Order: sequence, then structure tokens, then C-alpha cells
Amino acid sequence: MKYQSIKLHEKLSKFSDHWSPKVIGEMNDYQFKLVKIVGDFVWHDHQDTDEVFIVLEGEMFIDFRDGRVQVSQGEMFIVPKGVEHKPFAHQECHIMLVEPRGVVNTGGAESELTAVNDIWI
Repeated sequence: MKYQSIKLHEKLSKFSDHWSPKVIGEMNDYQFKLVKIVGDFVWHDHQDTDEVFIVLEGEMFIDFRDGRVQVSQGEMFIVPKGVEHKPFAHQECHIMLVEPRGVVNTGGAESELTAVNDIWI
């Protein structure tokens, strides 16, 4: 067996598109995904799972119908399942998502921004 760490910056350098998560690993039924974001996303929720945002570089915000949270580099935030939210970033931000396999990044929202979640890099 070959043991090798996953170099996050190397993986992030392989793509430039925004709002399209790329799978970099799996643990049990969970996937680790990297994504670059900038601008606004869509309002959505995830009825069956919480969603965690881990900011690797930059700063993002998550709007809720009753408030907003700022998440900066080195911080994380967990959105509880069923809570409608809208992530956004004023400048490009690099984040890691940890989600159950098969979760679509817009939850149940119908949108052209819905990404395929089995893109491995």
C-alpha cells in the first residue's frame, strides 16, 4: 500500500471554475470536496443532512432568512439540516465541504448551478 497525503493547495490548483465541488477523498459514506466560490449562490436547504463549510483561504458569508454569519480562513461553520441559506463571497474563497455521498450542493433548489458531486480530482 502506498501512503500519501492529499495536498489541498495542489488539488485547488487543478481547477478554476466556481461553485462546482470536486471530490478529493471519501471516508465511510462521506466525501471531502474542495470548491472555489465567488459572488452569490442560490437560496437552498438540505433536508436530510447538516452542511459544513471549512474556509481554507479567503472569507465567505452565509445568509439566513434571519441573519448572517461570516466565516474566515481557518474557521468552519455548520448549517443545520433543513435551514435555508445562501452562501456568498465578495472575492474568491476556497472551501472544503464534508458531506454524505450523493448530496447535491443546492439541496432541493432547482438551478443551473447544481453540480455533479462525483467529480474527482
